[in-house]
Amino acid sequence: MSEISDFISAVRLFNNSDGTSAFKTGKLPILKPMNTSTFWISNKTEDWEKTEHPAPRRQYVVTLDGIIRFKVSDGSTFLIKPGIILLAEDIEGKGHSWEIIEGEKWVRLYIPITDDAESFFIPDSVEVI
Repeated sequence: MSEISDFISAVRLFNNSDGTSAFKTGKLPILKPMNTSTFWISNKTEDWEKTEHPAPRRQYVVTLDGIIRFKVSDGSTFLIKPGIILLAEDIEGKGHSWEIIEGEKWVRLYIPITDDAESFFIPDSVEVI
């Protein structure tokens, strides 16, 4: 029997202080009202999307179909598949790239986060300084 959780897995894309992109794994709370403005669905892929690019805005990206490999500035990669929320916050610099590694196309929802709103992302590990 599977265990019920109060969280959904998430990966956050963000900018380092030098403008490069990086990622951190974590989670988002379930049943938490989030400050969003609208959403839309897409299954189209433009060529420019597969090359390095920053996110156009802070947004949640919910994958409905496909498995996608993302790559950040230092060459590190991670997978996004249905059941993992992408929090795209690398809105400056060269950004990230991605490729479809399973499925015919990437079907996803884009849910923009309103300006200055909390994302509610909880990292898997907190660095102690």
